[in-house]
Amino acid sequence: MGVAVTSRRFRVGRRPLSPLGRVARIVPDVTGIDKTFDYLVPDEMDSVVELGSRVRVSLHGRRVGGWVVELMDTSDEVSSDVLKPIVKSSGIGPSGDLIDLARWASWRWCAGRLRPFLVVASPPVVVHRSATPRRTSVRAEPTSPATTTLIADGGGVLRLPPTVDQLPSILSAARVGPTLVVCPSVDMARVLSHRIRRTGVTVALVPEDWAQARGGADVVIGARGAAFAPCPDMAVALVLDENDESLQEERSPTWHARDVVIERCGRAGAVPILVSAVPSVQAWVGLGRRGDAVTSPDVERERRAWPRIEVIDRSDQEPWKRSLLSSELIEVLRDDATRVACVINTKGMARLLACRACRAVARCSSCDGALVESTEGSLECSRCSSLRPRVCAACGSSDLARVKPGTTRLRDELERAALRKVVEVTASTVDLDDAAADVFIGTEAVLHRVRRVDVVVFLDLDAELLAPRFRAREQVWTLVARAARLVGAAGRVLLQTTLVEHDTVKALGTLDLDTAVAAEWERREALSLPPASTLAIVEGEDLDDCRTRLASNEGIDVSLVDDHLLVRARDAATLADAWSGVRSRSARIVVDPSRI
Repeated sequence: MGVAVTSRRFRVGRRPLSPLGRVARIVPDVTGIDKTFDYLVPDEMDSVVELGSRVRVSLHGRRVGGWVVELMDTSDEVSSDVLKPIVKSSGIGPSGDLIDLARWASWRWCAGRLRPFLVVASPPVVVHRSATPRRTSVRAEPTSPATTTLIADGGGVLRLPPTVDQLPSILSAARVGPTLVVCPSVDMARVLSHRIRRTGVTVALVPEDWAQARGGADVVIGARGAAFAPCPDMAVALVLDENDESLQEERSPTWHARDVVIERCGRAGAVPILVSAVPSVQAWVGLGRRGDAVTSPDVERERRAWPRIEVIDRSDQEPWKRSLLSSELIEVLRDDATRVACVINTKGMARLLACRACRAVARCSSCDGALVESTEGSLECSRCSSLRPRVCAACGSSDLARVKPGTTRLRDELERAALRKVVEVTASTVDLDDAAADVFIGTEAVLHRVRRVDVVVFLDLDAELLAPRFRAREQVWTLVARAARLVGAAGRVLLQTTLVEHDTVKALGTLDLDTAVAAEWERREALSLPPASTLAIVEGEDLDDCRTRLASNEGIDVSLVDDHLLVRARDAATLADAWSGVRSRSARIVVDPSRI
């Protein structure tokens, strides 16, 4: 087998040493093995094995795949009976710059291993050589003047209304040079790639066209994994809908395509552009430089590109008696010419409490999260876990009622009100025939599965605003923007809420997005929440030892919450350096969890 090593010298054993050819350091494509191993490069493979090559080697008595992440020349001598030769070449893989990017990502998200990133950066099939470069000098139209200006200024954030076409931004970037485009979904990437081809600009859709991307094309486009796709001589990189949660890997390591692209552009001297209808706070503070590098249309033009957003005030109704079917919703449902999608968070919805005296929903005074009744009888914040007496903060009454929408009866209620068929849509729904009905209800999955509707109704916006996640407000912006894109500029989005004075509800009603994101940044900064800090969760065993080692680092705060550690670091680099000193194989860290 190969030999696991920790240094750059390879003198092993006491037998006489003989000069050999090159030695390859290899990362095995095997789950659970985080070491690198050294193998000899046979003379017959000397011309094909290079940095990033995919190979087959013998490891622990079986043949496994792997990647060459380092090559050593004949300056070192190795005992010939210690190192085994590479068995087979399996084609090309990520280039040296992408391997270095993978090393950075492994450090940034405390992965401790390269394999997850090398898998993303590799072609899905064996590729023995790059395709012939297909670059053109086509100056396709239409272009985006705002994107052109941002590129000239060195990058930034482009706030583009959800119904505005993103193709002109891509074509503007392609005029500058090879362009990498990262989309939140495969479907979106595929549609855009077809449209780009029709303009005469060459396109490589990854991962299918990985060989062409490696050879060279005007535009390399794909979903989240495209952040690690080959794009020789990259001049511009665009991340579309950068606020979309799909751009973050759900499994550990939880890397985010936006952050990878920004780092990659910095290394390559390329220009990063983040495009979003509702930029995230991370984008606004980072690449947007607290709003200084955010470009948006004029106010009137931006508002015309959004559908009509209507806030339905339900604060005058007793929350424990109300139905989610408001008179405004019933009016929409009974219009047979209107297709309607109703959204409600049926899974993991926060259990709300409301005051019987003043009808106010119980909310945390520190972080604005929903308050639930703890086992001791006090009120506990579902976000920050702070406690307070079981009384209403608005009027002092102790008569609180649980508010729990009857989600199991909603479909039947809608059918009775609409007098037409209603289809339920969830994340597990497959083969949805959206022509079979005109009214739909479900989780946010309904915004992805249904192709055309005229009205989107958020039945209980309070459950989203007060969800036990510090990014709850930001996620509400994303949901409303997705609904706006679905209905188009001529459609309607209805927000049913009792929190009409909530700053997020006001911002959505007036589309004052600048004020909303600035206020959210001030709140995050005051509470030391990302991007003012970096959060992580540590799970598994040896938590006491992990806590001690992490807490010994400056800029790290660690607390035990239930059965895991909550780690707050000054920044991502501080956390990454601190975790490198933790020697636990039974503990797992999740950096930047999306739903904390």
